Amino acid sequence: MYPQHEEPSQSPPPAPPTAPSLKERTRRRIESLHPAVWPLGLGVLGLAGATLLHFVDPNEPGHYPTCPWLLITGTFCPGCGSMRAIALITRGEFLASISMNPLLWLLLPYIAWSYGRWLLHSVRPPRRYPKLTPGWFLWGMLIVIMAHWVLRNLPWFSFLAPETPLFPGW
Repeated sequence: MYPQHEEPSQSPPPAPPTAPSLKERTRRRIESLHPAVWPLGLGVLGLAGATLLHFVDPNEPGHYPTCPWLLITGTFCPGCGSMRAIALITRGEFLASISMNPLLWLLLPYIAWSYGRWLLHSVRPPRRYPKLTPGWFLWGMLIVIMAHWVLRNLPWFSFLAPETPLFPGW
């Protein structure tokens, strides 16, 4: 007599766990980062860019690309001269920097305040949801930027163009 031999049930074997997709792994990695990584990373990139501008002069041709707006239209955009202005700031030539792009100096306090607030709120989250920048201020900034863009291309306001001395006697 033969011992009772039962056939194993024909259920499928358990499927091996599937590896998460690249998109899912990237999402998990980004979510696991500390919130201060983003503003600190942007600050490091900004300092690296300023360091590059300090050592590689933007006035010498061939080092940096030409402004696409200037190349296509022949007129100055609101940002024209900003790279040279930042290079001059790193060298401590503040008046020359203002003459390259006065708009940069006008917006610099707002940019610094916004960055500092972003960094502070990423390190120490606020208890309440922070107030947004008022709409009137954003509209005012847009009007100032657009006015600067138009005026610096008119002959009567040529002192706003890059490399034109803003204070001729200085």
